[in-house]
Amino acid sequence: MRRVRKPINQINVVPYIDVMLVLLIIFMVTAPLVAPGEIQLPSVGSKLTNPDNPLNVELKGKTIKLTDKLANTSRNVSRDQLVADVLAAQASGDRPVVIAADKDARYQDVLDILDVLQRNGVKRVGLLARPPGV
Repeated sequence: MRRVRKPINQINVVPYIDVMLVLLIIFMVTAPLVAPGEIQLPSVGSKLTNPDNPLNVELKGKTIKLTDKLANTSRNVSRDQLVADVLAAQASGDRPVVIAADKDARYQDVLDILDVLQRNGVKRVGLLARPPGV
């Protein structure tokens, strides 16, 4: 006579626990050996120079805003309009341009603005920085 086998409705988790413990031990041993990636950024000095009446280019996300305190204007511009407006404002004199980027702005976007301005003949371009302790 043949026996009827009952289906097994339980799972044996012991091998899975063994594998997880071995992986845990491997990660615990190797974690202190991995050196964390650390970037040494330059710091600004205690004395910053403030140019007279600069054109402020503010970059927040993808929005570019040009502020001219002499003309008392502030408006959102595209990258092409930025170059035209900066060159028009510099026609009366060689005014510096200061780029103030939000800390969440992409580095590539800041470099693109610097590159576009310099390729179109804008010579005095700088980055706005916060003095230490502020």
